[in-house]
Amino acid sequence: MIEVEVHQQLRAFLRYQEKPYWPHHLTMARLVARALRLGRSALIQTGCYGCHQLSYLMPLLMWDGPVILVVPDPLRQRLELVDMPQLQQWMQVDKAIQTGDRWPDEDFQGVLMVSPNSWLGEVIAFSEASSPASSLASSLASLQSRDRRFPIGIPTIIDGAEELEELALKQLSASIEPADWNRLALVRPDLAEIIRDIRVRLTRAIFQHPANPYECCVLEKEERQILRQLYQLLEGTILPSSWNRFWQRFEAVEEFSNSGAAIANITPTIVSASIDRSMGQWTLSCGPVEVASALARVWPQQPVVLIGSALDLEPKASIYRQQVGLGDVTCVKFSPDPDRKLIRLYQPDRFPMPNTPQFQEALIQELRSLLCIGASRDGLTTILVGDMPLRTRVGSLLAAEFGSRVRVEKIEVDEKSILVAGWEFWRQNSQILPPPKLLAIATLPLPSLEDPIVAGRVRYYKQRRLDWFRLYLLPTALSTLQRATATARHSLGVVALLDSRVINRTYGQQVLAALSPYSRIDYLDVTYFADW
Repeated sequence: MIEVEVHQQLRAFLRYQEKPYWPHHLTMARLVARALRLGRSALIQTGCYGCHQLSYLMPLLMWDGPVILVVPDPLRQRLELVDMPQLQQWMQVDKAIQTGDRWPDEDFQGVLMVSPNSWLGEVIAFSEASSPASSLASSLASLQSRDRRFPIGIPTIIDGAEELEELALKQLSASIEPADWNRLALVRPDLAEIIRDIRVRLTRAIFQHPANPYECCVLEKEERQILRQLYQLLEGTILPSSWNRFWQRFEAVEEFSNSGAAIANITPTIVSASIDRSMGQWTLSCGPVEVASALARVWPQQPVVLIGSALDLEPKASIYRQQVGLGDVTCVKFSPDPDRKLIRLYQPDRFPMPNTPQFQEALIQELRSLLCIGASRDGLTTILVGDMPLRTRVGSLLAAEFGSRVRVEKIEVDEKSILVAGWEFWRQNSQILPPPKLLAIATLPLPSLEDPIVAGRVRYYKQRRLDWFRLYLLPTALSTLQRATATARHSLGVVALLDSRVINRTYGQQVLAALSPYSRIDYLDVTYFADW
C-alpha cells in the first residue's frame, strides 16, 4: 500500500537529511497517503507552524493520480523552488508539477498548485449554481455553460485551513465603490438624475448613523428598501459586473425579525457601509453571516485534506467543522512536540479588568515597566491593542516617552523599535517583521460587539438560540491568539498577557490551553527577561 511506501521513503529521506525534524512527519504522511488511497476526507491539526510540509509532499509525489494542492503564494514559492525539486531529485520521480488557476488538461496526472482565492472562488461559484435551494442559482446558471476550471473528484490538499472561513467570507461578499455609481449612470443615462437622487438619499441615511471606531454601519430595513427601489428601476438592464454581483448577494438578504424566524434555504446576509466621514464617501458591502452553508456544498465535490496548525482545542474539531460546514471526516490532532519551544508567559496577578476605569492607566504603567527592563537589549517589542481608541492613546503616550522608537502599525521597524499594532495588522505582517523579543497583549482578541458587523453575526446566533460566545467569539479569539504568538514562541520571546479575564473567567483555562506549552510567572523578574 502507498502508506507503507511513503513511510519507508520519508524515513529514509529524513535520515539522509541528518538534522532534527518534526516528530510527527511519518504519522501524518501515512494519514495523507491513506486519504488519497481511500478518497476519504481528513482534518489534521499539526500544532506547529511551517514544519509539516514534507508530510504531504511525499505522498503527493508518490500518488499515481492527479492532485490539487491549495497553498498561499509565499508558501507555494518555497515549495516550488526548494522543497519539491529537492524531493524529486532524491526520490528520482518525474511527476509533473504546475502552478495556475485552472486544470491544465484532461490527461494531466500531476500536482497543480493553486492559490486559496482561485480555488475557493471557483468551487463556491459552481456549488451555488448547482444548488436548487440557492437563491442565486438562476443568476449564476450561466457558469454551467462553460467548463469548470477544476474538475470534480480530484483529491485536494488545503494547507492553511485557519484562513478558510475568512477567505470564504470575502469570496461570498460583494462591494459597491463610489466609482461604481458613476459607471451605473453611464449604463442608464436616461435614469442618471434618479440614480443621483437615490445616492443622495442613501448618503444622508448612512451618515445619520452614530460614528464608531470601526467606521462602518449595518444598513437598516428602510435603507435597504432604497436599494430595492433602485433595482426595480433597473429591471431588465445589463448591469456592470460589480452591480450585478452585488445584486446577486443582496437579493439573498434575510429580513431579520424580532421572532428570529428564518427564510428557508437562504443564508442570512449583512448589508453594511464603510464610511469615510472626512471625504464624505462610503462603500457598500454585502456578505453572508456564516459560510458553513456555502462550504457544505463544496466538500462533497472531491476528497479533501484540511491542514492547519491550530484549528480547535478539541481533537474532533467540532466547532471548527461547524464553522466551515465540514461533516464527518477523519480528525487528527497531534500533541505538542516535547521539545517544542515554550512560550515564556508573564501574566500579572490582580491586574484591573479591561472594562474598569483603572485598566488604561494600569496598562500604560505596566508597559512602561516592561519597556524599561528591556531598554538596553536589542529586539523588536510588539504591543497588541485591539481597541482602536486605546491603541492611539498607547502609541501617543509611549512616543512621548520613548520617541521615534515607537511605531504605530508601520512595517519599517528595526531591533530597537516599539511596534504598537492591532490584531489584523499583526496577522497580516508578522511573518515579514522581525520576531519579537517581547509581545505584550493588552486584551484578548475577542471580536468587539461595538463593531456593527460582529453585532450582526451575534444577532444571527442569538436568533437561533445558539451559544454565540463559545461558538463564535471565543473560537475566533483563540485562533487569533495562537497565530499571533507563534513568532514569539519561535524566537523564545516573552509574551505579556495583561488581560485579567484569563484569571477571573471560566474560559481562561481554554486560553491557557491554546498557549500551551508555556512557562509562567506573575511578577516582574529581571532574570526572566535576561535572554532578550
